[in-house]
Amino acid sequence: MRMIAGEARGRTIVAPRGQDTRPTQDYVRESLFNILRETVVEARVLDLFAGSGALALEAVSRGAAEATLVDSASEAAQCIRKNMETLRFQERTRFLQADWRQALERLSREGRAYTLVFLDPPYRMTDTGSVCARLADLGLLETDALVVIEHRREHVPTPDARFMETDARRYGDTAIHFYRYRGEAQRDAHEPVRVPGEL
Repeated sequence: MRMIAGEARGRTIVAPRGQDTRPTQDYVRESLFNILRETVVEARVLDLFAGSGALALEAVSRGAAEATLVDSASEAAQCIRKNMETLRFQERTRFLQADWRQALERLSREGRAYTLVFLDPPYRMTDTGSVCARLADLGLLETDALVVIEHRREHVPTPDARFMETDARRYGDTAIHFYRYRGEAQRDAHEPVRVPGEL
């Protein structure tokens, strides 16, 4: 895998092996960042289920202010740490090897808030709406934050009313949906608070 643009353009990064991690293909990543454009500049990025870390690292290469990467798998952790070091992005990136729920609780206690979030979970995880709800419930999203969800084409995300879909793209059996976080005021008064269960 190679970094596509920015200060690390052309640099090679490594990806975990096996079926549990699906690195975003280079052409899909290029298309994604062509859509994001200036949204990336000075963004505070959270890459949940980071895998190789390619999405967050590409964002940093293109001008993001900082990025937090999260993954629980040991092989992914090794790749992410190696890639951060290879690209010399240690000062602008942080890696947490933890389950996504534990990581979000920790980041919330630290008072973190993000403007750009990548969700690219294993395809067996289909309820990404609950992940979005947890991000919002824990105060981890700035108002107007952009949440980008990569998923199997037939498993369309279902975030609650706090999130407004702004775009959607298809790439073979993969799709990417873009959601703008509108804030707590947008929650329907009759809508129950969603509590994430086991995904």
